[in-house]
Amino acid sequence: MRKHAFDPLAKMMATVHEHGEGVLIAVKGAPEAVLAATTRVAVGNGEVALDDTMRAEWLSRADRLGHDGLRVLACATRIDQVADAAPYDRLVLAGLVGLEDPARADVPPAIQDCRQSGIRVVMVTGDHVVTAKSIGRAVGLGENVSNVMEGKNIRQMIETGQPALQDIGIFARVTPDEKLALVRTYQAAGEIVAMTGDGVNDAPALRQADIGVAMGLRGTDVAREAAAMILLDDAFPTIIKAIHEGRVIFANIRRFVAYLLSCNLSEVLAVGLAVSLALPLPLLPLQILYLNLVTDVFPAFALAMGEGEEGILKRPPRDPKEPILGRRQWITIVLHGAALTAGTFGALAASAWLALDARSTVTITFLTLAFAQLWHAFNMRDPRSPLLVNEVTRNSWLWGALLLCATLLAVPPYLPSAADLLQLAPPSSEMWLIVIIFSVVPLIVTQAGSAVVGWIARVR
Repeated sequence: MRKHAFDPLAKMMATVHEHGEGVLIAVKGAPEAVLAATTRVAVGNGEVALDDTMRAEWLSRADRLGHDGLRVLACATRIDQVADAAPYDRLVLAGLVGLEDPARADVPPAIQDCRQSGIRVVMVTGDHVVTAKSIGRAVGLGENVSNVMEGKNIRQMIETGQPALQDIGIFARVTPDEKLALVRTYQAAGEIVAMTGDGVNDAPALRQADIGVAMGLRGTDVAREAAAMILLDDAFPTIIKAIHEGRVIFANIRRFVAYLLSCNLSEVLAVGLAVSLALPLPLLPLQILYLNLVTDVFPAFALAMGEGEEGILKRPPRDPKEPILGRRQWITIVLHGAALTAGTFGALAASAWLALDARSTVTITFLTLAFAQLWHAFNMRDPRSPLLVNEVTRNSWLWGALLLCATLLAVPPYLPSAADLLQLAPPSSEMWLIVIIFSVVPLIVTQAGSAVVGWIARVR
């Protein structure tokens, strides 16, 4: 047997088989292409000539099958004496085949999630226009179903510069070259393009796309090698799950980096201002190291384990050029660091007012800043999220980290060896009252500011 691979331009493929003293050429492909290459049609008693009227009737039958959501193939044959004869010529139509490939039930909700996430879904297929429309309705493309363009018109659209990309939801009868041209055109328009595919013909477009997504189960090796991501279950909703996880991971990275920087900034400001103003040092070197090992590490790790805000997919995509920390994040870091520093100096002033000795004073300022940094983890919620039930308060890892760190801060002052090492005095109830008040005040102030920012964001 000899095989003529599928020709995207001819939209047909053929196989050649031995048949008596000659060969049998079997052809399948797009109905309009096969019908254009046929001259006769098989009937019960033999063959009859295929005229224009009959050809139109067969095309109408193909359209009706396509309206039912079937992928339609036309089949034709020819008996020849030469094995290497041109396969797509003087064919005898055998009939039409309708293949049912229903959309999975989880695809329409996934497309709806894409819309809510600011992601536009476009169908690019080699199927007939009628079939593409039917499938588009089945998967929930909605208003985009009525806007269909055939692949043969894509080049003209690109060359004439027609601003039609945003109006077209389905591209039908598209060749591999046209898929590649589409991806490049979207990119030239400033879009970030994700392309899914499973065949060899999809490889160029998968490689060109910003994110090529190949099918892991039925995808070819070429498609998988060209893609940036491979779906192990071949399920479109998995892409949405990946987008969700990506947004959560980015938000968590931004959250714990902002937390670490604001905590470290508060320590620098506390020591720097005390030195410049000739005040008693609120922190000693070993105490700073202890803070970096305790209050910085465990809460930051816990913040990185967050499951994300509710409705994170309903927010528009961020600019891919946006840094982890933008202007708003840096302003927030400075303000949070200043609030933590102010709480520390408030505790320092209260210690001076009570005329405490130097060791008791540094104990109060150390514990105040340390606990203020722990409570500062609650400032890492999104300003648009609720105050009490949000992505931070739902994080069980964070509650465990806060309990561990609070223990590691409260116990050492009462252990003689640890207290001598860190230059701490056992706090009295009066000292604990100062620590609690001035460690909570920065949280109250920053949460009030976040509430105002969140209200402004919701109003906008």
